[in-house]
Amino acid sequence: MENGKLDRGFTLWFTGLSGAGKTTIAEIVEKELRRRIGSVEVLDGDIVRTNLSKGLGFSREDRDTNVLRIGFVANILTRNGVGVIVSAISPFKEVRDQVRHQIGEDFVEIFVDAPVEVCAERDVKGLYKKAYSGEIPQFTGVSDPYEPPTAPELHIKTNQEEPRESAARVVALLEEKGYLEPVEELNRA
Repeated sequence: MENGKLDRGFTLWFTGLSGAGKTTIAEIVEKELRRRIGSVEVLDGDIVRTNLSKGLGFSREDRDTNVLRIGFVANILTRNGVGVIVSAISPFKEVRDQVRHQIGEDFVEIFVDAPVEVCAERDVKGLYKKAYSGEIPQFTGVSDPYEPPTAPELHIKTNQEEPRESAARVVALLEEKGYLEPVEELNRA
C-alpha cells in the first residue's frame, strides 16, 4: 500500500436477511474506507436491482442471475485494485460460492446475522408484514429459504452488538488481511 492506495482490490460481500443490518454496517465501513484509501465502490442489492438487474423478478433463477451480475462487476473492480462493498441478501450458498471462486482470495464474505423476528421488528419498509400476510409470495427468510454461509470470514450477530462495533470488526479484518494499514483505535471513525 502506497499513499493510501491499495496494492490489490478486494470484495467485501455482506450477506444476510433483509433487515439484518447489511447496508447500515456497509455504510459505516464505506466511510472509513473512503477516508483511508479513497477508491471504494458500493454495490447495494436494492440499487443494483433498479439498474443493472432491472426486470428481474424473485424466482430462484432471477435471484441467482442478480447475484452473478453483482459478482461479475465486483470481480472486474476488484482485479483493477478497487475496494468493493457488496450488500445483497444473496440467499443461496451455491451462487455465493460461484462468486467467491470467480473473485478468488480477494473475496471476503461477511455474514450479517439476526433472527428473522429481529429483522421483522427493524423493517421500516413493511416488507415482513406483507410477506407474513401473503402479499409478497417469495420473501427470503419467510416463504423462501436463506442458506447461511458455512465458513464466512466474519460472522456478525447484529442483535448482539451495535453497528459501529460490527463495522470496526470488518475494518480490523481488512487490516489483518493486509488490505489496510493498521491505525490506532482512537483514529477510527
